[in-house]
Amino acid sequence: MNLTISAKDVDDKTLIEELKRWVEVETPTSDAAAVNRLVDRVEQLGRQAGFEVERLPGTLGFGDILSMRSLRSDGNSQKTVLVLAHLDTVHSAGVINSQLPLRQEDDKLYGPGIYDMKSGALMALEAMKLAVRHGTKIPVDLIFVPDEELGSLSSRAFMETAAKNADYALVVEPARDGGKVVVARKGLAMYDVTVRGRAAHAGARPQDGRSAIRAAARLVLELEALTDTRRGITVTVGTIQGGTGRNTVPAECRLQVDVRVPNEQIAEEITSKIEAMKPDDQDIMFDVSGQMNRPPFAQSEGGRRLFDFAAEIAKCLGIALEGVAAGGVSDGNFTAALAVPTLDGLGADGAGSHTFDEHILLSSIAPRTALLANLMISLQAK
Repeated sequence: MNLTISAKDVDDKTLIEELKRWVEVETPTSDAAAVNRLVDRVEQLGRQAGFEVERLPGTLGFGDILSMRSLRSDGNSQKTVLVLAHLDTVHSAGVINSQLPLRQEDDKLYGPGIYDMKSGALMALEAMKLAVRHGTKIPVDLIFVPDEELGSLSSRAFMETAAKNADYALVVEPARDGGKVVVARKGLAMYDVTVRGRAAHAGARPQDGRSAIRAAARLVLELEALTDTRRGITVTVGTIQGGTGRNTVPAECRLQVDVRVPNEQIAEEITSKIEAMKPDDQDIMFDVSGQMNRPPFAQSEGGRRLFDFAAEIAKCLGIALEGVAAGGVSDGNFTAALAVPTLDGLGADGAGSHTFDEHILLSSIAPRTALLANLMISLQAK
């Protein structure tokens, strides 16, 4: 395979300096103003590159959605290559000045959100510039969302609408385990459970009370008993909070539940069981709310062909591309569920996602940006 763009065509020094600028703008998902400060910069770069740029005002308290197209709209229904990125991070404001300062140590560059996924987002923008410069004939739609880390609640519909006009979806979440790309992901359901009992004085009238914490403790065991690693199912009660004081029988207890499932059939099975759970005491009530947040992302035949095609390009760039199924979710779950061949984990190599050890490998930026650019160019021929 003859490639149009090599790693040498990527100005990685300039790209790294721009990446540092992005990382210095901390973007916790819940801070719409902070996210929009970075959206301002990304929008500026897109317009400077001559892309067709659309900015949608944020909703539900989140930042703005930014969409870029490599070619001007011509009114026809030409299919696109859809590229998905997010600008929000899990880290709270101030982390860059304390637990996770922006710093370089040999080939590693550390900083909040640098791996998940500001590096991938910037690489996608740079790859689109390179693809246009070298004559891509199909439109590339690049979408930056502000709320992926909290479930893409405000941006899902926009992405799904764009996916309906896409032949392929490329997701620039970070690479896994030494550069692997993601070819499948579990689906995610999130539930909030409120257990309601009856308060009473723990010393004077304990018999009048019905402990919500006691009922919740039993429910935790029942929920987590649904975990079956052989079938790829995990059910985790991540938080529990209840009671008002040590001398009061607790009237309320709240649980947050995380559910991971490998396919739609198992998703329906497990969510039905959770939603049907009942207390064994008529004086206790369960209030269960929630649903699937992201559908399972199973590798389709089209997805396999897309991976094989990407692996051929990667080989020419000196990358031995491997695919992996991930337990974490991304916006690629949405495109895959709509039967769009999807390849994920195309961002920078590194480690430490969601931790104070978050970093990328600088040596991965140029070859993986070249991989993205060649995919944008070459998918027009498939």
